[in-house]
Amino acid sequence: CIWRLSIMANGTIAFDTLSTSGQITGTAKSVDTDYVVNGSAKAWWTLNGTGTIAPRDSFNVSSFDDVTTGTYDANYTNTMADGNYSFQGTTGIASNTAYVFAYHTSTAPSTTDIRFGCETSNNATLQDQSYVYGTINGDVA
Repeated sequence: CIWRLSIMANGTIAFDTLSTSGQITGTAKSVDTDYVVNGSAKAWWTLNGTGTIAPRDSFNVSSFDDVTTGTYDANYTNTMADGNYSFQGTTGIASNTAYVFAYHTSTAPSTTDIRFGCETSNNATLQDQSYVYGTINGDVA
């Protein structure tokens, strides 16, 4: 006997815990949804930051601005609750020179965007990079 149930509705599914049916070994078989909501990245991207900049892929980023050499803005699709969120990033290595991903403190993170840049590790010179990665963790408004 086969039962098929089809439900078509616009509504809400509410639950407090996600659980698995047993494919995971050990004790981590369930997680409170607060951890999923609060612990998940609220935005991330991989960006081609050279020439005409272009996202390779992204989540919750509507567009990027090429501010100046090595400096970019990521504009959020869904705004953040405030400017008190965590920002992490990295970039590649070009011409045997290591680059660091730098947040520019002259422009504070806002609810709608963040300014970031890529600097050489030896003299802090801003330079465009082919691969620029960023992640935002915090609360979405």
